[in-house]
Amino acid sequence: MDTLFYFLVRSFCSFRYGLSLLLHLCNVALMAQNMCLNLTMVIMVNSTGPHSLPNTSTEEHLDNIKNPVYNWSPKIQGIIFSSIFYGVLITQIPVGYLSEKYSIKKMIGFSLFLSSLLSLLMPMAAEGGAAFLLACRVAQGVAQGSALISQHMIWVKWAPPLERGRLTTLSLSGNLLGSFIVLLVTGFICQSLGWPMVFYIFGACGCALSLLWFVLFYDDPKDHPCISISEKEYILSCLNQQVSSSTQSLPIKAMIKSLPFWAIAFGSFAFHWTNTIMVLYTPTFIKAKLHVNIKENGLLSALPYLFAWSFGILVGHLTDFFLSRNILRLITIRKLFNTLGLLLPAFFSLCLLYLSSSIYSMTIFLILASSTGSFCMGGVLINGLDIAPSFYGFLKGVTAVIGMIGRLISSTLCGVILNQDPESAWFKIFILMAVIDVLCLLFCLVFGKADIQDWAKGNQEHTRL
Repeated sequence: MDTLFYFLVRSFCSFRYGLSLLLHLCNVALMAQNMCLNLTMVIMVNSTGPHSLPNTSTEEHLDNIKNPVYNWSPKIQGIIFSSIFYGVLITQIPVGYLSEKYSIKKMIGFSLFLSSLLSLLMPMAAEGGAAFLLACRVAQGVAQGSALISQHMIWVKWAPPLERGRLTTLSLSGNLLGSFIVLLVTGFICQSLGWPMVFYIFGACGCALSLLWFVLFYDDPKDHPCISISEKEYILSCLNQQVSSSTQSLPIKAMIKSLPFWAIAFGSFAFHWTNTIMVLYTPTFIKAKLHVNIKENGLLSALPYLFAWSFGILVGHLTDFFLSRNILRLITIRKLFNTLGLLLPAFFSLCLLYLSSSIYSMTIFLILASSTGSFCMGGVLINGLDIAPSFYGFLKGVTAVIGMIGRLISSTLCGVILNQDPESAWFKIFILMAVIDVLCLLFCLVFGKADIQDWAKGNQEHTRL
């Protein structure tokens, strides 16, 4: 117990842990800016609610000043919703490659600042019309995609192998906490201050964090003026055998032929397929099955993110604990968390269909189905750093695009299934999700690796692009 306590205290007091916490907060801001429009849109568009009642013209006028209303059709709203996705999509591979060559400090700092600035301008863009808002969201997607993909290269130089799980999951779990905060506070802000204040608040927080980022972060620990000498020497000694990719060309052909690479790609596909269904359609499922009001729906939709955030941080600590105590090998740890992260959501989703006898059991299964995917943070979502640290940025970009293809297909297909057959739609959606998760998991278990591959060691005999 004393050893574990010392282990945790030493981690919290280290500069690299503080850096991970700063990146955690940056991800909170980015995800808040990403999601807030999805929630404020309910108030931004024309409503058929009580505004048409007599003797309320003054109240209506005051409310329209605080909450401007626009006449956008559901089709226009759908285009606006998806626009940020395409901005994120086009950045993944090029930014992943460039993050291996150029300053991560500048890429993340400027991307976060641009996303935050665009968030501040969002209400003005909405006043200009749907076209201006659409352009603003695409640009914000480019900025957010750049920050979200380039940050993975930080841990190539900052994370000792025995601490990668803890540092990466802490930083990435900011995305989950940001989603929880948005779902929790957006309705209150809209009601009290008006929907434009949602963008102003999250935009201002992002600007402040971007300035803090430029002050506190350095690309390489050996150049940082504030880190202790002992911590600097420890990090550098742990990573001194690592090959740099700055002077190497990409081993594209060798990477494509690599089964461990495809194991990560298929695992990412399954993770994003499952995660997208649970994120996008949880409110729809709650409305259809639990018949609760919009406030209760919002709370139930937010709770899975809080549990997912907790699971994500727990996974990082367990990963490093197993490694530091030599309890499990690295490949065993990756396969363990891949299994938990892909099987548990499918299992609990099926429990929603067959074992939910009350509102309480249904709520528990819904939370577990939506949050246990976070176990993949200790598996497929970090596995690329094991097999190709020198090309991690590019590999992460490619696998992220494959994951986004899964996200796009699942969201579209679920909408079609729900539209064609509402009665048995959830059975079909969850069964299909389970089949995809199991098939991709089997590929990961058979072909997944956790050691640096030959094509990632800088050997010149591999074919280069």
